[in-house]
Amino acid sequence: MTESYVIIGDGIAGSSAAETLREEAPESDITVVTDEGEALYNRILIKEFAKGKLPEAPVSIHEENWYAERDIGLSLNTHVTDVDPDAHEIHTHSGETIEYDKLLVASGGTPSKLPVDNADADGIHHFWTFQDARAINEDASEADTGVVVGAGLLGIDLAAICGAQNVDAHYLMRGECWWRYALSPEGAEIMHEGMRGVGVTPVFGSGVDEFVTDDDGHVEATIDSNGERYESDFVGIAIGLDFNIEYLQDTDLETDDGILVDEYMQTNLDDVYAAGDLTRFYDTILGEHAQNGSWGSAKEQGQVAAKNMAADDAAEAFRWVSSYSITHFEFPFLSFGHPTLGDDYVEKKYNDHEWRRITFKDGKVVGGVLIGDLAPQTTFKQLMREERDVSGQKERLLEEEVDIEMLDAPAQEQ
Repeated sequence: MTESYVIIGDGIAGSSAAETLREEAPESDITVVTDEGEALYNRILIKEFAKGKLPEAPVSIHEENWYAERDIGLSLNTHVTDVDPDAHEIHTHSGETIEYDKLLVASGGTPSKLPVDNADADGIHHFWTFQDARAINEDASEADTGVVVGAGLLGIDLAAICGAQNVDAHYLMRGECWWRYALSPEGAEIMHEGMRGVGVTPVFGSGVDEFVTDDDGHVEATIDSNGERYESDFVGIAIGLDFNIEYLQDTDLETDDGILVDEYMQTNLDDVYAAGDLTRFYDTILGEHAQNGSWGSAKEQGQVAAKNMAADDAAEAFRWVSSYSITHFEFPFLSFGHPTLGDDYVEKKYNDHEWRRITFKDGKVVGGVLIGDLAPQTTFKQLMREERDVSGQKERLLEEEVDIEMLDAPAQEQ
């Protein structure tokens, strides 16, 4: 009998899974269902589009005919309302029932909203989809003043968009520095200077108490938690994601701030897999469940899930060292692995634009951040993949050039 595979979500996780399934199971039926109105696009490039630096064309990856050429069914603008794991079927908002032998959940998330007055006013933006990027580009290009909220990797994209669009913006952060879970104030200050260099002013120990609107319902100012008023006819918010799994709420799916999957991307439900940012996957390098929303990680998860779905077995484990780069400033930035986890770290500032932090768990590298000089990333990722014990040589990883052959701890056998 012909196997039928259904994929909920057409981001890079869902799309890479569909492509892999077609390769692994040439005669199968494959259906991709997405609530978005356009096929796969590059989430990495939409920030350049929002900055006004890139036209739309390079952002799109797949046209609808890409799916037709591969005999993959694509349903755009389709909302899944519920899943019946016992019957092996999903139901959509239009009343359609789609049966499956294997199901992949890759529906991503929706940006979290601030629980304050006027948080849904015109001019207040969340940044996740291509459609979001279009609206941000349009509003930011006409704005004079702005506020950015959310001191993380997506928030800094919004800050850079303000800088590129010549918006006089303040970046409100609750802590003492940007991305305080991964950077010390010394390392973060390099990023703060980068923000100031593009015309964005970081504000620490702050937050949002309310938004003020004009008579037309458009945001005009932000009142922070200290009572300070910041003029802002443009606001960008990036405070996290609410995962799109409400259609699974009546099932016995195991979750823990995301869908729990094993190293084969399989959930606790028979024949149901998950991939992408909404997963808490078992990290075979870390030795525990973890989360990662990078493009490369999501793509690899989709491919691994597809191979296991097609094989009807635990054919391939997910084992990946992710990385995330920022290129908004005169110096590069890269995080890898799990820089916010671990039980120890070493760090060093080399000059005004170069800093390094390496995090460890049980004497092994589990992540880090590089600012300025990204050359050592290959060595650090290799140490992670090999799970090499460097407990006696942590300081050597701060040398400007790290020679992996000079580290005396042997790699574990794989």
